[in-house]
Amino acid sequence: MKIHLSGPESKLLNSQIAITGSKSESNRLLLLKALYPNIAIENLSNSDDSKVMQKGLTIDKGIVDIHHAGTAMRFLTGYFASQKGLEVTLTGSQRMTERPIKVLVEALRILGAEIEYLQNEGFPPIRIRGKNLPKNRVSLPANISSQYISSLLLIAPKMTKGLELELIGTITSVPYIKMTLGLLNQIGITTSFDGNIITVAPKKSIDPIVVVVESDWSSASYFYSMVALSDVGSEIILSAYKKNSLQGDRVLSEIYGQLGVQTNFNGNEIKLQKIANSKPENFNLDLSDAPDIAQTIAVTCFGLGIACHLSGLHTLKIKETDRLEAMKTELSKFGARISVTDRALTLAPSDSILKNRTIDTYNDHRMAMAFGPLAMKTSLFINNYEVVSKSYPDFWEDLEKLGLKVKKL
Repeated sequence: MKIHLSGPESKLLNSQIAITGSKSESNRLLLLKALYPNIAIENLSNSDDSKVMQKGLTIDKGIVDIHHAGTAMRFLTGYFASQKGLEVTLTGSQRMTERPIKVLVEALRILGAEIEYLQNEGFPPIRIRGKNLPKNRVSLPANISSQYISSLLLIAPKMTKGLELELIGTITSVPYIKMTLGLLNQIGITTSFDGNIITVAPKKSIDPIVVVVESDWSSASYFYSMVALSDVGSEIILSAYKKNSLQGDRVLSEIYGQLGVQTNFNGNEIKLQKIANSKPENFNLDLSDAPDIAQTIAVTCFGLGIACHLSGLHTLKIKETDRLEAMKTELSKFGARISVTDRALTLAPSDSILKNRTIDTYNDHRMAMAFGPLAMKTSLFINNYEVVSKSYPDFWEDLEKLGLKVKKL
């Protein structure tokens, strides 16, 4: 299945969009709710990943298939390993069996977990026999995916002695670690993050609490891109967002400020306004703390005809697809001059964009959504468009609210 996208009648956008809760916050809170049932969650993400996470947490034996949900794979590995009496086989899609999990498994084994690989060493599927984890000290490389780190931090308060986690080397994805610690603090768990040492105190029970999930900043990135590619005077209002957000992708407001998009906070809403046609000559960004918005930014820069160099992208090699190689392949279809390494993407300026090219999505929701805003500049086709349900099921409908023409073929 594919869709054809083309631009709106007017490139002067004016609309209001409500975006559901952050997938990242939702999945963390779902695990915490499984540990502390008196947590009530509002504005939960309606993404496939959160539905998979929710379902997985209800299973106590047999096979747990998380499909393409990488977050669920990492978080559920920690959860099942720490739950005495549970015995499950954790598996997923073909791509999931190619995504490494050894670092997390080794850390859990040091803490006392019983986990075995069923096919290839270091990769799912894995069999987990849940037990109380008696030890409370472990170390991890600091430059790995924050999801490995968060998996340990989330189960830590229910461990007998809590957890002392040492991160060795230069820490990346700090905002995602701070998000996890912030949510733990919000429900009454004591934590500290001092240098490269993170500690989480044990806590058998918490007081009843209602936690409202902030809307997803990663999802907001596509509307920042839309506004950047529109005419001066365009504005889109998005809800519901917090100025003191826990999400690392909130840096969008600063990044797109350099591309002529102004962000104004008003209560739980943000207003995105195109105030200038800004084309910085040297647009160099280190996205170590926000790699999920790299694809969107690359497409935006191509649509604006400006050069960019995006670094800190080493974690993109092991996502739903190798996102760096995928971006090189797909942007090149439109005439982009682009090069990638194992941790960076470099785009040369362009003065033309080819029409009606077909984008392959590689079972990656962000590939589909990152290219959606390019319809402001050219018409295009997108294969396997339904993949957006992984994180943002209403994406295409929301683009139609902005006036884009979305034709399902």
